[in-house]
Amino acid sequence: MSQPLDQKQADEIRQNVRKSYADVAESSNKGDSCGTQVSCCGVSDDAAINTLVSTRLGYSESDMESVPDGADMGLGCGNPGAIASIKPGETVLDLGSGGGFDCFLAASETTESGHVIGIDMTPTMISKARSNAVKGQYHQVEFRLGEIEHLPVADNLVDVIISNCVINLSPDKNQVFSEAFRVLKPGGRLAISDVVASTELPAEIKNDLALYSGCMAGASQIDALQSILEKHGFEKIHIAPKDASKDFIKDWAPGRGAEDYVLSATIEAVKPGGDSDCCD
Repeated sequence: MSQPLDQKQADEIRQNVRKSYADVAESSNKGDSCGTQVSCCGVSDDAAINTLVSTRLGYSESDMESVPDGADMGLGCGNPGAIASIKPGETVLDLGSGGGFDCFLAASETTESGHVIGIDMTPTMISKARSNAVKGQYHQVEFRLGEIEHLPVADNLVDVIISNCVINLSPDKNQVFSEAFRVLKPGGRLAISDVVASTELPAEIKNDLALYSGCMAGASQIDALQSILEKHGFEKIHIAPKDASKDFIKDWAPGRGAEDYVLSATIEAVKPGGDSDCCD
């Protein structure tokens, strides 16, 4: 298992990720293509390309048509809403909410009686998402600036946490899942799409900051994620790699061979103490 990063390394990664996704947001606002050279970002000035990217990740065309223009930025590695089983009236938390796409889809399921909170550490993304919420009149959705390792969310508040290709970007995944456990209600559940490592990453990938911001270098091995989730008390843990995801991961960094080491996966788990039957 990899050694934990020291504070200086972690801060360098965090600052690089923040800058990279600020560039993505600004490029999207201008209608330009993706602001990062090596990334899981699919932002384009061609709506057809963005549609193709998102359908490859598991969204439907109706999903994309139902949200404000600019909310679907082609960011991600799957569709966490497809495994979240969101019910009317539930409180949903999105870790790394970007332009708000997954939050707005969740809002259609939790309805006006529910509440959706998006967390992002990039001020430009938060501004973009809030603007999209106003355009779409999503009164039950709010966006908060913060880090997923230090969530600005009260204890035992959330029914379901969703996240799309964001936790791999954190240099402290142990703290992310500690916070996730804290804010979930008893019986609350995780429904996450993320990138995982199928084997130990070689140094040339692990130490490349561009590949870290591109959702590859920070991927954890499945057994390490399993151990972290168990350590923090999660039950009914189910991590399911998607072999087909190697096709689009190959496009993220052509010629680098990252698809030989990482792939998309769904990550599901439950905080004990409730009546949830998720992940049986």
